[in-house]
Amino acid sequence: MNKNKKHPQYLSRVHICELLCHLESKYILCYNTFMTWALKRQIIFIIVLIVTLGVIVFFIVAPHIDNIPTCSDGKQNGDETGVDCGGSCSNQCLYEVDQVSILWARAFKVVKGRYNAVAYLENHNPTSAIRNISYRFRFADENNIYIGKREGKTTIPASGKFAVFEPAIDFGNSIPVYVSFEFTETPFWVKAPEEKLNEVKVFVSDLELKNENTDPYLSAVIKNNSLFIIPEVDIVVILYDKDGNAITSSRTYLEQLDRGESKEISFTWPSPFNEKVVASEIIPIYDIFLTKLK
Repeated sequence: MNKNKKHPQYLSRVHICELLCHLESKYILCYNTFMTWALKRQIIFIIVLIVTLGVIVFFIVAPHIDNIPTCSDGKQNGDETGVDCGGSCSNQCLYEVDQVSILWARAFKVVKGRYNAVAYLENHNPTSAIRNISYRFRFADENNIYIGKREGKTTIPASGKFAVFEPAIDFGNSIPVYVSFEFTETPFWVKAPEEKLNEVKVFVSDLELKNENTDPYLSAVIKNNSLFIIPEVDIVVILYDKDGNAITSSRTYLEQLDRGESKEISFTWPSPFNEKVVASEIIPIYDIFLTKLK
């Protein structure tokens, strides 16, 4: 037998060590690979678990977390005294304000078959106004038979007396004797800005009635005595007899009154009055929320 020939039965210690090292390194490589995938799976499982728990907690807790109260969130919160009204909200609750008083409503003849209608009202709320509200005039003849209506929208200024004017209503051969006035929607009261209430002032002066027995003409001067610009000014005049009864009315309109500006205004009628005029009242009506400094 050739003793120099290598045979698997006669592996040297070096070969055995090399073989063991080779097997050990493969085992360690497999072990490390197995541990790496296991770790990844554990991390993914933990992330999914955390996200799932987070979603569950959110849906359980979120409904019980109070949002910041606003004046338009549909519920009573914060310092509100009603749903989205009162407290620091500019919207006023209905039970916090007084109703507008309707002092009288009349129809005044302009020419045959055509009349102007006026409702004279009073707002008892010193700081609350209505920007836009619908109304209706209804008319009946001397037999209290309905002969027509007129609808429209108006502004209600804060504090004091004001008028709603409807011009040139045609009744044909009927004569309106009974006139009623009503608001046709729930009022939406808003607290007017204190700065504007204190600063915006409109004055009327130099009233002069001419041609009372032919074609009456009334002139006056209106002045914006503030630093605010006042747009869309309706101006209603009512004339009274010696007993304080209204005998006629008219209206004019100004697109704008600039700060500190004075303007001459006039009102005309096509025929003489039936009664002697002893007093006149001119009422400027505007939306105080539209006034601006620039």
